Amino acid sequence: MFKRRNKSKFYQKIKAFLWPSLGWRRSTQYLFHRIARLPGTPYSIAAGFACGAAISFTPFVGLHLLLAGVIAWIIRANIAAAVIGTVVGNPWTFPFIWTFIFNLGVWLGAGNNEANTNELDFQVIFSSSLDAILTYDLSYLLETAWPVFWPMFIGGIPSFVTIWVVFYLLLWPLIKRYQEKRLRSSVLNKHLSKNLENNQ
Repeated sequence: MFKRRNKSKFYQKIKAFLWPSLGWRRSTQYLFHRIARLPGTPYSIAAGFACGAAISFTPFVGLHLLLAGVIAWIIRANIAAAVIGTVVGNPWTFPFIWTFIFNLGVWLGAGNNEANTNELDFQVIFSSSLDAILTYDLSYLLETAWPVFWPMFIGGIPSFVTIWVVFYLLLWPLIKRYQEKRLRSSVLNKHLSKNLENNQ
């Protein structure tokens, strides 16, 4: 009954994901409303989303959803918010995130200072690493993947902490204010409906 008559084709879904039809501003507002309406305290929702956003700044591609949920569960944050928070890591942002954490890791001494990120194809390295794990190709992992993964892992640690704090401090007051506003509106609506019933 409520399904679309004409289902979106695969390429249309990809296009909508990469470039939302509502526009980035309205899509961001819609995403915030979805987050703020989740059940839970401002802490649990903000901390959960922060977990998802922060885990995107790690090289554990393919495990972000799982790890975000586990970390949220450990700190008693909202797991659904953590899953939504992983949208921070997406096809638009990953190239910048991967380049940043790799260079940070190299700067922290975890790699070759002469490494050139322009010559690295992170997408190929990650997909090839997955194939290497499935086929037990240790030589590829040690010779090609590890020199890239290790600096990204080291660079991802301070990035994770920083991003978590930034998103938490940004979202907590916004969600608190949003919930208080909804509560006042709900109380007002109940009061008005009660008055209407008494006047009838």
